[in-house]
Amino acid sequence: MSETPVGACVECGRGEAEAPLLALAYRGARVWICPQHLPILIHSPAKLAGKLPGADGLRPADGHP
Repeated sequence: MSETPVGACVECGRGEAEAPLLALAYRGARVWICPQHLPILIHSPAKLAGKLPGADGLRPADGHP
């Protein structure tokens, strides 16, 4: 898993100075994601594999792989 700086989007790495960030609590850790990449978390969470622990096992919001 790659390290994302604290307060940076898990997908693009932009910090709070560049974009608004949403904090997520997941598996005992806090991660951030910017609104531009929130659809990835919702619809294609497996694309965050290697960046978000266990993302490869998450299902999209619509329930399809």
